[in-house]
Amino acid sequence: MRKMSEEYIPTHDEFIYCLGAATQVLKFGPWSDLQKSSDKGTPKLLFLIIPGNPGVVGFYKTFMQSLYCGFNRQYPVWAISHAGHCSPPAGMDMTDEHDDPVEDVFGLNGQIEHKLFFLQQNVPADTKLVLIGHSIGCYIILEMMRRSPKLKVLKSILLFPTIERMAQSPQGKIMTPWLCSLRYVVYMPLYLLSFLPEVMKTFLVKLALHGIKSVDETSMEASLNLFRMECAANAMYMGSQEMMKVVERDNATIKQHLSKLIFYYGAVDNWCPAQYYEDIRKDFPKGNIWLCDKGYRHAFVLDSSKEVASLVINWLSKRPNF
Repeated sequence: MRKMSEEYIPTHDEFIYCLGAATQVLKFGPWSDLQKSSDKGTPKLLFLIIPGNPGVVGFYKTFMQSLYCGFNRQYPVWAISHAGHCSPPAGMDMTDEHDDPVEDVFGLNGQIEHKLFFLQQNVPADTKLVLIGHSIGCYIILEMMRRSPKLKVLKSILLFPTIERMAQSPQGKIMTPWLCSLRYVVYMPLYLLSFLPEVMKTFLVKLALHGIKSVDETSMEASLNLFRMECAANAMYMGSQEMMKVVERDNATIKQHLSKLIFYYGAVDNWCPAQYYEDIRKDFPKGNIWLCDKGYRHAFVLDSSKEVASLVINWLSKRPNF
Protein backbone atom coordinates (compact mmCIF):
# COMPACT_ATOMS: atom_id res chain seq x y z
CA MET A 1 0.00 0.00 0.00
CA ARG A 2 1.32 3.44 -0.90
CA LYS A 3 1.91 6.12 1.69
CA MET A 4 -0.52 9.03 1.83
CA SER A 5 1.97 11.34 0.05
CA GLU A 6 2.28 8.84 -2.78
CA GLU A 7 -1.42 8.14 -3.22
CA TYR A 8 -3.24 9.27 -6.29
CA ILE A 9 -4.84 12.68 -5.75
CA PRO A 10 -8.14 12.89 -7.63
CA THR A 11 -8.14 15.91 -9.91
CA HIS A 12 -10.25 16.98 -12.83
CA ASP A 13 -9.70 19.65 -15.45
CA GLU A 14 -12.57 20.70 -17.68
CA PHE A 15 -13.60 23.45 -20.08
CA ILE A 16 -17.16 24.71 -20.08
CA TYR A 17 -19.14 27.63 -21.41
CA CYS A 18 -20.22 29.90 -18.58
CA LEU A 19 -22.37 32.87 -19.58
CA GLY A 20 -21.34 32.08 -23.13
CA ALA A 21 -17.57 32.38 -22.50
CA ALA A 22 -14.93 29.64 -22.49
CA THR A 23 -14.06 28.84 -18.88
CA GLN A 24 -11.61 26.40 -17.34
CA VAL A 25 -12.46 24.71 -14.05
CA LEU A 26 -9.85 22.81 -12.07
CA LYS A 27 -11.06 20.51 -9.32
CA PHE A 28 -9.48 18.48 -6.53
CA GLY A 29 -11.81 16.06 -4.82
CA PRO A 30 -15.43 15.29 -5.82
CA TRP A 31 -16.26 16.96 -9.09
CA SER A 32 -19.12 15.18 -10.83
CA ASP A 33 -21.93 16.08 -8.44
CA LEU A 34 -21.55 17.84 -5.09
CA GLN A 35 -25.08 16.87 -4.07
CA LYS A 36 -24.39 13.15 -4.51
CA SER A 37 -21.11 13.50 -2.61
CA SER A 38 -22.97 15.19 0.21
CA ASP A 39 -25.54 12.40 0.34
CA LYS A 40 -22.72 9.89 0.79
CA GLY A 41 -21.52 11.64 3.92
CA THR A 42 -18.89 13.96 2.51
CA PRO A 43 -19.07 17.34 4.31
CA LYS A 44 -21.06 19.74 2.17
CA LEU A 45 -18.39 22.41 1.97
CA LEU A 46 -16.52 23.72 -1.05
CA PHE A 47 -13.28 25.68 -1.29
CA LEU A 48 -13.48 27.93 -4.34
CA ILE A 49 -10.46 29.82 -5.69
CA ILE A 50 -11.02 33.11 -7.54
CA PRO A 51 -7.77 33.95 -9.35
CA GLY A 52 -5.96 37.18 -10.00
CA ASN A 53 -5.28 38.54 -13.46
CA PRO A 54 -4.45 36.72 -15.67
CA GLY A 55 -7.08 34.33 -14.40
CA VAL A 56 -5.43 31.09 -15.48
CA VAL A 57 -6.31 28.32 -13.01
CA GLY A 58 -3.18 26.34 -13.83
CA PHE A 59 -1.16 28.84 -11.80
CA TYR A 60 -3.03 27.67 -8.69
CA LYS A 61 -2.67 23.92 -9.09
CA THR A 62 0.05 23.44 -6.45
CA PHE A 63 -1.74 25.80 -4.06
CA MET A 64 -4.99 23.87 -4.47
CA GLN A 65 -3.34 20.48 -4.03
CA SER A 66 -1.68 21.69 -0.83
CA LEU A 67 -5.02 22.90 0.52
CA TYR A 68 -6.79 19.69 -0.42
CA CYS A 69 -4.19 17.49 1.25
CA GLY A 70 -3.79 19.88 4.19
CA PHE A 71 -7.41 19.28 5.16
CA ASN A 72 -6.98 15.51 4.76
CA ARG A 73 -8.92 15.50 1.49
CA GLN A 74 -12.19 16.14 3.34
CA TYR A 75 -13.34 19.04 1.17
CA PRO A 76 -13.32 19.59 -2.59
CA VAL A 77 -11.12 22.44 -3.79
CA TRP A 78 -12.12 24.07 -7.07
CA ALA A 79 -10.80 27.00 -9.08
CA ILE A 80 -12.63 28.80 -11.87
CA SER A 81 -10.78 30.78 -14.50
CA HIS A 82 -11.79 34.22 -15.59
CA ALA A 83 -13.92 34.20 -18.73
CA GLY A 84 -11.71 33.97 -21.79
CA HIS A 85 -8.36 33.84 -19.97
CA CYS A 86 -7.55 30.17 -20.62
CA SER A 87 -6.89 28.75 -24.06
CA PRO A 88 -9.71 26.28 -24.80
CA PRO A 89 -8.95 22.92 -26.43
CA ALA A 90 -9.10 22.41 -30.18
CA GLY A 91 -12.64 22.61 -31.51
CA MET A 92 -13.87 24.90 -28.73
CA ASP A 93 -14.32 28.60 -29.50
CA MET A 94 -13.75 31.40 -27.03
CA THR A 95 -17.49 32.15 -27.04
CA ASP A 96 -20.51 29.95 -27.63
CA GLU A 97 -22.52 31.15 -30.61
CA HIS A 98 -25.57 29.29 -29.27
CA ASP A 99 -25.45 31.04 -25.89
CA ASP A 100 -25.86 34.79 -25.52
CA PRO A 101 -23.03 35.96 -23.26
CA VAL A 102 -23.73 38.50 -20.56
CA GLU A 103 -23.02 42.03 -21.68
CA ASP A 104 -19.25 42.59 -21.59
CA VAL A 105 -18.53 39.20 -20.00
CA PHE A 106 -14.78 39.79 -20.39
CA GLY A 107 -14.96 43.06 -18.43
CA LEU A 108 -14.69 43.36 -14.66
CA ASN A 109 -18.44 43.45 -13.99
CA GLY A 110 -19.01 40.55 -16.39
CA GLN A 111 -16.36 38.50 -14.59
CA ILE A 112 -18.19 38.99 -11.29
CA GLU A 113 -21.50 37.88 -12.80
CA HIS A 114 -19.63 34.99 -14.43
CA LYS A 115 -18.58 33.62 -11.01
CA LEU A 116 -22.05 34.03 -9.51
CA PHE A 117 -23.63 32.26 -12.48
CA PHE A 118 -21.12 29.41 -12.17
CA LEU A 119 -22.09 28.87 -8.54
CA GLN A 120 -25.78 29.04 -9.39
CA GLN A 121 -25.43 26.42 -12.12
CA ASN A 122 -22.90 24.06 -10.55
CA VAL A 123 -23.10 24.21 -6.75
CA PRO A 124 -26.14 23.32 -4.62
CA ALA A 125 -27.53 26.43 -2.93
CA ASP A 126 -27.05 25.00 0.57
CA THR A 127 -23.35 24.24 0.06
CA LYS A 128 -21.15 26.12 2.50
CA LEU A 129 -18.30 28.03 0.88
CA VAL A 130 -14.77 29.02 1.72
CA LEU A 131 -13.85 31.60 -0.91
CA ILE A 132 -10.17 32.28 -1.53
CA GLY A 133 -9.27 35.24 -3.69
CA HIS A 134 -5.95 36.44 -5.01
CA SER A 135 -5.32 40.01 -6.14
CA ILE A 136 -8.35 41.18 -8.18
CA GLY A 137 -10.05 37.93 -7.14
CA CYS A 138 -10.44 39.55 -3.70
CA TYR A 139 -12.37 42.46 -5.20
CA ILE A 140 -14.55 39.96 -7.06
CA ILE A 141 -15.26 38.04 -3.85
CA LEU A 142 -16.33 41.18 -1.99
CA GLU A 143 -18.65 42.01 -4.88
CA MET A 144 -20.05 38.47 -4.90
CA MET A 145 -20.83 38.74 -1.20
CA ARG A 146 -22.44 42.14 -1.71
CA ARG A 147 -24.54 41.13 -4.71
CA SER A 148 -25.57 37.69 -3.49
CA PRO A 149 -26.12 37.79 0.29
CA LYS A 150 -27.72 34.33 0.21
CA LEU A 151 -24.38 32.68 -0.53
CA LYS A 152 -23.42 30.51 2.45
CA VAL A 153 -19.93 31.93 2.85
CA LEU A 154 -18.21 30.70 6.00
CA LYS A 155 -14.88 32.43 5.35
CA SER A 156 -13.27 34.51 2.63
CA ILE A 157 -9.49 34.57 2.45
CA LEU A 158 -8.22 37.64 0.57
CA LEU A 159 -4.59 37.17 -0.48
CA PHE A 160 -2.61 40.24 -1.60
CA PRO A 161 -5.91 42.06 -2.16
CA THR A 162 -6.26 44.69 -4.87
CA ILE A 163 -9.50 46.17 -3.60
CA GLU A 164 -8.79 49.89 -3.80
CA ARG A 165 -6.78 52.61 -5.56
CA MET A 166 -5.26 50.29 -8.14
CA ALA A 167 -4.28 53.02 -10.60
CA GLN A 168 -2.62 54.96 -7.78
CA SER A 169 -0.44 52.05 -6.67
CA PRO A 170 3.21 52.03 -7.79
CA GLN A 171 2.57 49.27 -10.33
CA GLY A 172 -0.73 50.81 -11.35
CA LYS A 173 0.95 54.07 -12.29
CA ILE A 174 3.18 52.14 -14.68
CA MET A 175 0.54 49.83 -16.10
CA THR A 176 -2.45 52.16 -16.44
CA PRO A 177 -1.22 53.88 -19.63
CA TRP A 178 -0.36 50.52 -21.18
CA LEU A 179 -3.62 48.84 -20.23
CA CYS A 180 -5.96 51.74 -20.91
CA SER A 181 -4.39 53.43 -23.95
CA LEU A 182 -1.56 51.39 -25.44
CA ARG A 183 -2.63 47.75 -25.10
CA TYR A 184 -3.52 47.56 -28.80
CA VAL A 185 0.16 48.11 -29.60
CA VAL A 186 0.91 44.77 -27.93
CA TYR A 187 -1.61 42.78 -29.95
CA MET A 188 0.45 42.40 -33.13
CA PRO A 189 3.58 41.08 -31.36
CA LEU A 190 1.37 38.68 -29.41
CA TYR A 191 -0.26 37.51 -32.61
CA LEU A 192 3.13 36.79 -34.16
CA LEU A 193 4.39 35.02 -31.03
CA SER A 194 1.36 32.73 -31.10
CA PHE A 195 2.82 31.03 -34.21
CA LEU A 196 6.04 30.01 -32.44
CA PRO A 197 6.54 26.28 -31.79
CA GLU A 198 5.84 25.13 -28.24
CA VAL A 199 9.53 24.64 -27.49
CA MET A 200 10.22 28.30 -28.29
CA LYS A 201 7.27 29.47 -26.21
CA THR A 202 8.55 27.41 -23.28
CA PHE A 203 12.02 28.92 -23.71
CA LEU A 204 10.58 32.45 -23.63
CA VAL A 205 8.60 31.69 -20.47
CA LYS A 206 11.72 30.34 -18.78
CA LEU A 207 13.61 33.42 -19.90
CA ALA A 208 10.94 35.72 -18.46
CA LEU A 209 10.98 33.89 -15.12
CA HIS A 210 14.71 33.21 -14.90
CA GLY A 211 15.20 35.63 -12.00
CA ILE A 212 12.85 33.66 -9.73
CA LYS A 213 14.37 30.80 -7.79
CA SER A 214 12.44 27.52 -7.64
CA VAL A 215 9.70 28.49 -10.08
CA ASP A 216 6.72 26.15 -9.79
CA GLU A 217 6.56 23.94 -12.88
CA THR A 218 2.78 24.32 -13.06
CA SER A 219 3.29 28.07 -13.47
CA MET A 220 5.52 27.45 -16.45
CA GLU A 221 2.80 25.43 -18.15
CA ALA A 222 0.05 27.90 -17.21
CA SER A 223 2.00 30.80 -18.70
CA LEU A 224 1.71 29.26 -22.16
CA ASN A 225 -1.98 30.26 -22.20
CA LEU A 226 -0.88 33.85 -22.64
CA PHE A 227 0.65 33.14 -26.04
CA ARG A 228 -2.88 32.91 -27.40
CA MET A 229 -3.69 36.47 -28.39
CA GLU A 230 -7.36 36.24 -27.38
CA CYS A 231 -6.43 35.19 -23.83
CA ALA A 232 -3.84 37.92 -23.40
CA ALA A 233 -6.17 40.51 -24.93
CA ASN A 234 -9.01 39.52 -22.59
CA ALA A 235 -6.66 39.72 -19.59
CA MET A 236 -5.41 43.17 -20.61
CA TYR A 237 -8.96 44.41 -21.27
CA MET A 238 -10.03 43.27 -17.82
CA GLY A 239 -6.91 44.93 -16.40
CA SER A 240 -7.83 48.24 -18.04
CA GLN A 241 -11.20 48.16 -16.28
CA GLU A 242 -9.53 47.33 -12.98
CA MET A 243 -7.49 50.52 -13.23
CA MET A 244 -10.61 52.58 -13.87
CA LYS A 245 -13.12 50.89 -11.54
CA VAL A 246 -11.19 49.65 -8.50
CA VAL A 247 -10.92 53.00 -6.75
CA GLU A 248 -12.64 53.18 -3.37
CA ARG A 249 -12.53 50.33 -0.88
CA ASP A 250 -15.99 48.87 -0.21
CA ASN A 251 -16.05 49.56 3.53
CA ALA A 252 -19.78 48.83 3.83
CA THR A 253 -19.38 45.23 2.61
CA ILE A 254 -16.23 44.72 4.66
CA LYS A 255 -17.99 45.98 7.79
CA GLN A 256 -21.01 43.77 7.16
CA HIS A 257 -18.91 40.60 6.74
CA LEU A 258 -15.85 41.47 8.82
CA SER A 259 -16.00 38.31 10.96
CA LYS A 260 -15.88 36.19 7.80
CA LEU A 261 -12.90 37.95 6.21
CA ILE A 262 -9.17 37.34 6.50
CA PHE A 263 -6.86 39.78 4.69
CA TYR A 264 -3.21 39.08 3.90
CA TYR A 265 -1.14 41.96 2.51
CA GLY A 266 2.37 41.87 1.09
CA ALA A 267 5.06 43.85 2.90
CA VAL A 268 6.58 44.81 -0.44
CA ASP A 269 3.75 44.76 -2.96
CA ASN A 270 3.57 47.32 -5.73
CA TRP A 271 -0.09 46.52 -6.45
CA CYS A 272 -1.33 46.98 -2.87
CA PRO A 273 1.45 48.71 -0.91
CA ALA A 274 1.88 48.43 2.84
CA GLN A 275 0.24 51.83 3.25
CA TYR A 276 -3.03 50.25 2.10
CA TYR A 277 -2.60 47.69 4.87
CA GLU A 278 -2.01 50.45 7.43
CA ASP A 279 -5.10 52.30 6.22
CA ILE A 280 -7.46 49.33 6.41
CA ARG A 281 -6.10 48.36 9.83
CA LYS A 282 -6.99 51.82 11.11
CA ASP A 283 -10.50 51.56 9.71
CA PHE A 284 -11.06 47.99 10.94
CA PRO A 285 -8.85 47.46 14.02
CA LYS A 286 -10.79 44.33 15.03
CA GLY A 287 -10.45 42.67 11.65
CA ASN A 288 -8.26 39.68 10.78
CA ILE A 289 -5.86 41.74 8.69
CA TRP A 290 -2.25 40.62 8.43
CA LEU A 291 0.96 41.87 6.84
CA CYS A 292 3.30 39.28 5.32
CA ASP A 293 6.61 38.99 7.19
CA LYS A 294 7.96 36.17 5.03
CA GLY A 295 8.84 38.00 1.84
CA TYR A 296 6.23 36.38 -0.40
CA ARG A 297 5.69 38.17 -3.70
CA HIS A 298 2.32 39.40 -4.98
CA ALA A 299 2.36 36.60 -7.57
CA PHE A 300 2.94 34.00 -4.84
CA VAL A 301 1.84 31.16 -7.13
CA LEU A 302 5.15 31.40 -8.97
CA ASP A 303 7.25 30.10 -6.08
CA SER A 304 5.42 30.07 -2.73
CA SER A 305 2.16 28.18 -3.28
CA LYS A 306 2.79 25.56 -0.60
CA GLU A 307 3.87 28.14 1.95
CA VAL A 308 0.82 30.36 1.45
CA ALA A 309 -1.44 27.29 1.51
CA SER A 310 0.06 26.40 4.89
CA LEU A 311 -0.86 29.85 6.19
CA VAL A 312 -4.46 29.43 5.01
CA ILE A 313 -4.69 25.98 6.59
CA ASN A 314 -3.35 27.36 9.87
CA TRP A 315 -5.79 30.29 9.90
CA LEU A 316 -8.79 28.09 9.26
CA SER A 317 -7.71 25.34 11.66
CA LYS A 318 -7.78 27.88 14.47
CA ARG A 319 -11.40 28.65 13.66
CA PRO A 320 -13.40 25.44 14.23
CA ASN A 321 -16.59 27.00 12.93
CA PHE A 322 -15.20 27.85 9.52
